[in-house]
Amino acid sequence: MLTFRKITMLTGSLLAILLLGSLGYVWLEGWSFFDALYMTVTTLTTVGYGEVHPLSRLGKAYNMVLILAGMGVLFYIITSLAQVVVEGEIAAAMGKRKLLKSIKKLNGHYIICGFGRIGQTIARQLRQRGVPLVIIDNNPEILGELEQSNYYFIPGDATKEEVLQEAGIERAKGLVSVVRSDAANVYITLTARSLNPGIFIVARGEEPGSQQKLLRAGADRVESPYEMGGRKMAFTILRPTVTTFMELAMHEGVEWSMEEIRVGEASAMIGQPLKDSGIRQKYNLIVVAIKRADGEMLFNPTPETPIEGGDTLILLGMRSYLEALEEILH
Repeated sequence: MLTFRKITMLTGSLLAILLLGSLGYVWLEGWSFFDALYMTVTTLTTVGYGEVHPLSRLGKAYNMVLILAGMGVLFYIITSLAQVVVEGEIAAAMGKRKLLKSIKKLNGHYIICGFGRIGQTIARQLRQRGVPLVIIDNNPEILGELEQSNYYFIPGDATKEEVLQEAGIERAKGLVSVVRSDAANVYITLTARSLNPGIFIVARGEEPGSQQKLLRAGADRVESPYEMGGRKMAFTILRPTVTTFMELAMHEGVEWSMEEIRVGEASAMIGQPLKDSGIRQKYNLIVVAIKRADGEMLFNPTPETPIEGGDTLILLGMRSYLEALEEILH
């Protein structure tokens, strides 16, 4: 904002000196404004094409004053404009260097490829949970928005290895590819999987058959926004109360939520049945399901179901209790 104001002020000063210089010739010599403006421009730029009309003694004196005063002002305006441009380029370069330096410090973060409406929603949800993330996009309009935000971002094509490496793909925990082209999502998935074989990848797929292509490319999950939206609308019609409950459970503004918490290998609860773990009695949490380390899902587990290392518990309850239990299970 300050740079824009300075450029506006300098441009206004340039126009002012051209106007005042021209009016001097009009008043003193009786020239037309166009001839006076032409004389002012050739005088201040030291082009030296010659006088438009013969000058009187007073006109010559005015011309000398205009050269001495106007040249100094014009030189100041030109150098100031050049300084603004150079400082802007240096600031942009320093800002990018600082941004890349901050990204290099990230570890276990998520990379979002594409910052359209879907990407913005994902980024907002992750940031609300305090999850570190880096955004990749090459749309000039979107880059302008990202510069005004607090997101870490990399301007570039996410299908290129060097761009993913700048985003810290080797250290990232997960990647979400939601660019508009299914072909680009396939290529991003292939590149990301080759750079980090252990990364968790969620990709957007819309065209028929794209889901299988993305899975073969290395995606762990493939989601279609249209299918998800249609399924949600159908559930809203068929099971409106269930839909409302699920929306509240996943919403950030309420005090209770549905979460998944992984059981650490050194947790004191390993080997205990659910009824003796205190999850229900002490934390007032409901265990909806348990996902075993081998992928087996146990829905509505019985009180005798033992907790094993590597389990993922799907729980429902107050956020404060969920956070407290997470510390213990980890």
